Amino acid sequence: MFVNFPCSHAFSNSAINMPTAFVYDQDVASEITGELQGFPDLIIGNYSDGNLVASLLAYKMGITQCTIAHALEKTKYPDSDIYWKKFDEKYHFSCQFTADLIAMNNADFIITSTYQEIAGTKNTVGQYESHTAFTLPGLYRVVHGIDVFDPKFNIVSPGADMDIYFPYSAKQKRLTALHASIEQLLYDPEQNDEHVGTLSDRLKPVIFSMARLDHVKNMSGLVECYGKNTRLRELVNLVVVAGYIDVKKSKDREEIAEIEKMHDLMKKYNLDGQFRWIEAQTNRARNGEFYRYIADTKGAFVQPAFYEAFGLTVVEAMTCGLPTFATCHGGPAEIIEHGVSGFHIDPYHPDQTAELMADFFQKCKEDPNHWTKISDGGLKRIYERYTWKIYSERLLTLAGVYSFWKYVSKLERRETRRYLEMFYILKFRDLVSAGVSVATLWQSLFLWQLTTSIEVQVLKELRML
Repeated sequence: MFVNFPCSHAFSNSAINMPTAFVYDQDVASEITGELQGFPDLIIGNYSDGNLVASLLAYKMGITQCTIAHALEKTKYPDSDIYWKKFDEKYHFSCQFTADLIAMNNADFIITSTYQEIAGTKNTVGQYESHTAFTLPGLYRVVHGIDVFDPKFNIVSPGADMDIYFPYSAKQKRLTALHASIEQLLYDPEQNDEHVGTLSDRLKPVIFSMARLDHVKNMSGLVECYGKNTRLRELVNLVVVAGYIDVKKSKDREEIAEIEKMHDLMKKYNLDGQFRWIEAQTNRARNGEFYRYIADTKGAFVQPAFYEAFGLTVVEAMTCGLPTFATCHGGPAEIIEHGVSGFHIDPYHPDQTAELMADFFQKCKEDPNHWTKISDGGLKRIYERYTWKIYSERLLTLAGVYSFWKYVSKLERRETRRYLEMFYILKFRDLVSAGVSVATLWQSLFLWQLTTSIEVQVLKELRML
């Protein structure tokens, strides 16, 4: 049986204290055992906050714990350990890194989306690898944070919701009723808080990108890359769905800086007529059809982030049959086979990126079958490796294997558990009781909040097995 526990008031946007968290933890444990009439077999945490709560619950109940970090923040922000005091007011790295260390060492097994998430590449440090040794000056020093060679690590890549993200060619499933609203977002000449810029030539293919508007996602970098390349501008239009357009709506300093930069770039490169900026959209069904609508124009999806842990939007775009250009830094480098199922781009070399995209669209103009070839290659890659059916089958297998391992290796892990208890009590609780707000640390909640797409998709597939 699977249980859906609603978010507790303890995890609201206001600051919380540890006694409140303890009460919540105890309440959830009581609800779980009451609903199941016993203990569950497995608990899965998601993100830093959820993994910490899952650790507490797994310890209380003596059950198998799986950790899914999704995106450890340490590698996203260089020097976030050395200069943690500088960033702590906004990001609370001291609490987050401490919670991550506790959860990843307490877990019986860890699921990652890519190999790079564990050990990086020859040029980059992996997300988990970055926790092997580091220092938070004035707080503590980590000399053996995690063993990336531990067999608890497993690579199981998620997929996109096939009910929402499906190929553009599946005409009978297309949500044509949404086309009017999509066309309004793309072509309505009115300039307002929801969309700015115009596309004067509707016959051009569209380069499309959708992400948060922050520095790491590099949306403004994509706009500048496009603005500088005359050949690319002649071949295609650019559409970006990201953040707020009105700077007054944002309270995030980083987003505010990106909003101002986007407006400056539109003026600097005179992009009106070739560029459309649309405010962030939350309607998932329409977003799915948006990908397919762009595919109808024989366009492409671009993911230009400086670093992307996995790249779910890359999987979504490829699942819809949209040729995809994605960063070579992070998960997309493993998702895409360059030149076969998409293209790798380096956001640190925007001129090369622009030329690669221009070459692709020039070739598609001369040979329309080239676009279809890359589109089909992307779909083949998705069906081979990135579906929720594959994910769910692997998850069930791993749960059985590691539950048995937990049973036979109980004595060997007791010392680690005791050390983690000490670390939790002496460090994490002190950080919180000292007045550090951890509201942002707890916002995602954990497995039992089954309203997120990942848990919903896993449940759908498990019911079908």
